[in-house]
Amino acid sequence: MSQTERLLQVGELAERGGKTVRAIHHYEELGLLKPTTRSKGGYRLFHEEALTRIRWVGMLQDLGLSLSEVRDWLRELEDKRSAPVAMQEVRVLFQKKLDETRESALRLRALENELVQSLEYLETCTTCHHEERIAVCGTCDQTHSEARPPQLIAGIHGGQSTS
Repeated sequence: MSQTERLLQVGELAERGGKTVRAIHHYEELGLLKPTTRSKGGYRLFHEEALTRIRWVGMLQDLGLSLSEVRDWLRELEDKRSAPVAMQEVRVLFQKKLDETRESALRLRALENELVQSLEYLETCTTCHHEERIAVCGTCDQTHSEARPPQLIAGIHGGQSTS
């Protein structure tokens, strides 16, 4: 370690990594993070590179992996006999997660469109008498921008009797 290299205590590592001290300890317990050394007082000290690992773990969690899954996957990678084999497994996982992310993005865009349409539809619902009950909305004779209400609006009365 060079003289200019600075080591971080757990609290500073947690703060800079956007995690709690308990999360850092948990990462250690799982073997996802290892201190570089200990201070004379027994404090765990980490290289700044540990921040990269913390962010990496967070991104894998964002992709839907639990900490246990990250730990198990990392162990599997470390047990591979060659880097090319390990990197092929990384490619397989990342491709799977990319496909899942794209599917999720499509669902979210469809939901966004539904919300926009619903809000536009609701903009035309401002002329009802203030004492009207929601049950009459299903038989509303108000002119709306769409012939049929969006799903998020239609579902409010779906399966409900209006009589």
